[in-house]
Amino acid sequence: MERVIVVGAGQAGGRACEELRRAGYAGVITLVGAERHRPYDRPPLSKGVLAGKVDDTTFPIDLDGVELLLGRRATGLRPGVVETDEGPLDYDGLVIATGADPVTLPGDGRQRVLRTIDDALELRKELVPGARVAVVGAGWIGAEVATAAAAAGAQVVVVEAGSAPLAVALDHAVGRVTAPWYAEHGIELRLNTAVAAVRPDGLELADGDHLAADVVLVGVGVRPRLDWLADSGLELDRGVVTDEFLSVSWTGTAAGPGASAGPVVAVGDCAAWWSGRFGTRLRLEHWDNAQQAPVAAVATLLGEPTRYDPVPYVWSDQLGRMLQYAGHRPAGAEPVWRGDPGEPKWAVGWFDDAGRLSAIFAARRPLDVMAGRRLIGAGPPVDQERFADPGVPVKSL
Repeated sequence: MERVIVVGAGQAGGRACEELRRAGYAGVITLVGAERHRPYDRPPLSKGVLAGKVDDTTFPIDLDGVELLLGRRATGLRPGVVETDEGPLDYDGLVIATGADPVTLPGDGRQRVLRTIDDALELRKELVPGARVAVVGAGWIGAEVATAAAAAGAQVVVVEAGSAPLAVALDHAVGRVTAPWYAEHGIELRLNTAVAAVRPDGLELADGDHLAADVVLVGVGVRPRLDWLADSGLELDRGVVTDEFLSVSWTGTAAGPGASAGPVVAVGDCAAWWSGRFGTRLRLEHWDNAQQAPVAAVATLLGEPTRYDPVPYVWSDQLGRMLQYAGHRPAGAEPVWRGDPGEPKWAVGWFDDAGRLSAIFAARRPLDVMAGRRLIGAGPPVDQERFADPGVPVKSL
């Protein structure tokens, strides 16, 4: 391969460039990014940046020798060619790392999202003492923004359509335990409250009520950025569909007679890969995935197919607590509590039908998650009674 194009200059794209050089690729690398920033770290946006502790989260990645086309957006793809808003780019190897875009709500009012460094810096200016801040969504991002806003002295209301925080990310029973934490930090939490529209003076709620707000932050999830691939011939299903090696295939006759497509891989938030470990297709929007997937993807791109089948991991700093989650919760699995969730430190696990630990979540018990992640990776059956005893170290299981 003479030229590899990496589309998407976020963490996954930057890591792919770094890994290409580390793996010995000596050809041309072109990094195309819609933002004008070099690759930067996103988790600190809702933590350090909003708190005013840091202004720049640029990764210390060596991009010397990489052709940087920043502020340039991919608009289409055909075999061997990436179409952009400034003309076509030829490739014979392609990494798709275009990430995801925040979901927004209807309405004519201004709604903030938190996805980019520019989003974070602008939002920070509005988190001032006395500001009325409405956060839509009590997931990971919503809780972190609410925490930062309350710490800044704002009057914060979190509006959640579901019956518990983190009900989608975890499950209802576990999310319900986190609900009282909001009041501890002076944050009002309204559950079972849907939003009809964002208005200039706040939120129009689905029940006809109105919630006045000076600042509205919408944190109800993201969608993978796939619009530029709509007519590409690649398989898309809530993400760019890949095999277990993160390789993407052209469908039907998309490549056309005599066309040279070159190998294509996908990484990061936009990739939906097959996990043999969990027997399902996964798409993750977490830091760890963007950090690790490019290693396997680049090896596959360079002709050494490498299976990518991690134990997913995510952490959050919110409402005065360090929260960690690893694995993939099986549909319908009941939580097995490890300690009293009313106490400051506790954990919970979910098991598959074979009695193997499939996922673990912990509040202020980091060693449980570290050992639990290894346990999930190893895959032996686990004594659930011993797991439920917080006095038994998870690593002993």
